[in-house]
Amino acid sequence: MQEIVLKEGMLISDNGKVGIIVKEIKSGTWSEAPLFNWRTNYEIYFFSTGDVTIIGEDTVRRLMELGSFKILEDKP
Repeated sequence: MQEIVLKEGMLISDNGKVGIIVKEIKSGTWSEAPLFNWRTNYEIYFFSTGDVTIIGEDTVRRLMELGSFKILEDKP
């Protein structure tokens, strides 16, 4: 299965709620090895409710495997 690259501006569906990835948030902490431990989060705006949520990349990937989080593609 091809790895999906998540990026700002992508339309998504999370349990049927349509939203857009507004921002990619990368943060890191200093650790022994490797020197930095990076984590990526995504800020998502949902159109139907106006809610904004921040969700971790690992969680997004798990939900995609379960089928409850989908990337909505623009197909010609």
